[in-house]
Amino acid sequence: MRELEYHNIVHREIYHQIPPKVEYSITEYGRSLSGIMQAMNDWGVNHIEHLNQLYGAERIGELESD
Repeated sequence: MRELEYHNIVHREIYHQIPPKVEYSITEYGRSLSGIMQAMNDWGVNHIEHLNQLYGAERIGELESD
């Protein structure tokens, strides 16, 4: 998270209280990643469907635990 903050992708708000509290939010610059993140999500969903077609849903669970 600190690296994302350093590169202005997220904003870190520190609240000086007991118990300590920190909140993170995405910056306007960070929002520019939304298209890339959506594309990665779409690929991941399609990849799971592809694996299910190749091996079946039961076999996928076995592969993940190996």
